[in-house]
Amino acid sequence: MTTAAAKTPISTPHAPAPAHTFHQGVRKGPFVQVSGQGPVDPETGEYLFPGDVAAQTARTLENVRAIVEASGASFDDVVMLRVYLTTRDDFAAMNEAYGAFVAQHCPSGVLPSRTTVMTGLPREEMLVEIDAFAITD
Repeated sequence: MTTAAAKTPISTPHAPAPAHTFHQGVRKGPFVQVSGQGPVDPETGEYLFPGDVAAQTARTLENVRAIVEASGASFDDVVMLRVYLTTRDDFAAMNEAYGAFVAQHCPSGVLPSRTTVMTGLPREEMLVEIDAFAITD
């Protein structure tokens, strides 16, 4: 009989500190789930780039990448990203910034699957939030 892998929290100073009700991410065996991230400076906790969804998308993905890497995985191990936008009007700008980021950080050439949802977000200054699921060896 095999022992189940322990569920462990992921923590890094290279991404924003999480709220007290969840971790930046959780790893169980080869599976890594990154909590929803926003355009926050990890050092100051400040929300960055008000009104600029492209810059917010890039910053948010940097935060996601930092958490994925803190788990021992790489961004190329990400198999799914979920993007939450506050308005459909921001889709094209988000998509362009998103495409540039994932192409740069997925050297395998296999881009993650993605879902994009239009919704309200926890902070008014957030135009985008992104979470990720990665599988690593």
